[in-house]
Amino acid sequence: MSSNILVLDDETNYLLILEAILSDEGYNVTALSDPETGLAYLDESEVDMVITDMKMPKLTGQEVLEHIKKNFPYIPVIIMTAFGSIESAVEAMKIGAFDYITKPFANEELLLSVTKAAQFSNTQRENRLLREQIKERYSPSNIIGRSRPMLAVFDMIQKAAPGNSTVLVTGESGTGKELIAKAIHQSSPRCDNPFISVNCMALNPGVLESELFGHEKGSFTGAVARKRGRFEAADKGTLFLDEIGELSQDMQVKLLRVIQERTIERVGGVDPIKVDIRIVAATNKDLKKAVEAGEFREDLYYRLNVVSIEVPPLRERREDIPFLTNHFLEKYSQDNNKSFEGFSPSAMDYLSAYEWPGNVRQLQNVIERCVVLSPGPQIKSEDLPSEIKDEESQFKSAVDLLPSKLNLAHTLEKIEANLVRRALVHSNFVKVDAAEMLGISKSLLQYKLKKYNISGK
Repeated sequence: MSSNILVLDDETNYLLILEAILSDEGYNVTALSDPETGLAYLDESEVDMVITDMKMPKLTGQEVLEHIKKNFPYIPVIIMTAFGSIESAVEAMKIGAFDYITKPFANEELLLSVTKAAQFSNTQRENRLLREQIKERYSPSNIIGRSRPMLAVFDMIQKAAPGNSTVLVTGESGTGKELIAKAIHQSSPRCDNPFISVNCMALNPGVLESELFGHEKGSFTGAVARKRGRFEAADKGTLFLDEIGELSQDMQVKLLRVIQERTIERVGGVDPIKVDIRIVAATNKDLKKAVEAGEFREDLYYRLNVVSIEVPPLRERREDIPFLTNHFLEKYSQDNNKSFEGFSPSAMDYLSAYEWPGNVRQLQNVIERCVVLSPGPQIKSEDLPSEIKDEESQFKSAVDLLPSKLNLAHTLEKIEANLVRRALVHSNFVKVDAAEMLGISKSLLQYKLKKYNISGK
């Protein structure tokens, strides 16, 4: 892809020379003698690089540079200056000029500088596109969910994202807590800076300390060089601490100090290092119970739980299952160069009725398996894994999710109410059909609707 170069110089001869030299090398050149017109051109056109003279009427090259660095920081600027004004060119380099060349210049010198600037510009463009893709991918609008519980999650993301307060994301395994953390980061003012993720359960305490805080050379056996930790890597950005409930007591103390003081010390180091980070933590544990049991520090819990977002399990947002399944079907169809028309009604019924103990992660794996193994053109019930269709397995998975201590009568009523709601949904709210599904009379169904305060639509 040819770079688009804007050349600014009030000397017509230099404009003609530069345009000829650069055009011969395949660059797209726009040559202007008026710097104010040049800045207006920048606002309306795709420019990859600017070459500007230092001394011009109306605006100096330094003023042009300052405008570009403020409004188009990704565009490299090459300054041209007379031999006797090198000091001003050096000053421009301090402000952020990519390079400078002196007049009169050698063609080779000019082209070398332009080549380097073009490479830099291409890298900047690729990075911008990548950041935009990541931002779009992890935008809350791209997290799939239209159910009331998920709408509440989206609302919390939008409210929490602009600030710097610590966020605690809770929910069962497989519900997408890291996806929520990334959405918070991408919706925040820190979105152009790093999002660094650490799984606190995947590393033993000794390794975790070095991963988080870094270490100095010789601080322990194998520390052959200084290493920056995840806190330093996340500076100006967001640090996501997954499985925070698995931290040892010693690491809890160190993390609390970092949150309070916003400074770290590398392992084996003595100098405090300032870090500007936002912490988003996640856990599938009940941290309140862990605090009561003495397993988690109460002061750390309250430091982490400034803003709390609970991600609902999939079984509590069944309305989202058809949207999720179709999304994963499209994704894995593309990955495997296959084409599917969708799911048969019976297959979708099974998917919607299953309890999904592994939540969205399990659903994703099931759909990928179906895409790989199904001959198509439609995913049918016989393509589903046996545990999805087996009534006994479904019932057992539901029972296993219940707490060991419960009020039996109250629990049975909750189960019955949910079965009534499910029958209504599957029958499109036709009460006669819902009663038939449940094997009860319409009058008994009416009684249960009233008992459980369930609306008919």
